[in-house]
Amino acid sequence: MNLQLNLATAPQPNNRPFVAYSALLGVVGIIALALLSLAAIRSWHANRDLHADMNRWSSSIEADQERQRALAAEFRTPADQQVLGRSAFLNSLIDARSFPWTKVFMDLENTLPPGVRVVSIQPELVNGRAEVTLEIGAVNDDGKIAFLQAIEKSKAFSGLVVTSERHSDQPSQSDKIVLNLTVWYSTT
Repeated sequence: MNLQLNLATAPQPNNRPFVAYSALLGVVGIIALALLSLAAIRSWHANRDLHADMNRWSSSIEADQERQRALAAEFRTPADQQVLGRSAFLNSLIDARSFPWTKVFMDLENTLPPGVRVVSIQPELVNGRAEVTLEIGAVNDDGKIAFLQAIEKSKAFSGLVVTSERHSDQPSQSDKIVLNLTVWYSTT
């Protein structure tokens, strides 16, 4: 007859569930560590490649800037400056030829009241817009005021600025008032 007696004052605890859960938690932790390490290594490689690309582009930009400085120095020679000056002059002539003179005179004809005439007109292209400097002769103040109001209401002209006004009391002159003004002309 075999009899089992426990002589201890307290029974021995069963630690198997704790050991099993601890081992499972350890395996999950090791897997998570491996995945995070893999992600960190991939990120490090990607950053290294990105930094290599950035360094390559930076060196390319520096080389291009150096070439640009060399070309700019080459174009600063007196002969090249003369050619650039000639081309700027020719471009200004082309711009002056392309100014719509007929349309400007038609628009001025629609805005000129009786007793007012255009003495001189000088267009200048500024940033793709036409700034027109006008000298206007008027017989009296009523004609001058009617002309200024007509210019302000016109769709073709805008930004009216009167730069000077002269009065003449000489009977030999037909224009008693001479106005100098600038306006923006819409070429469209």
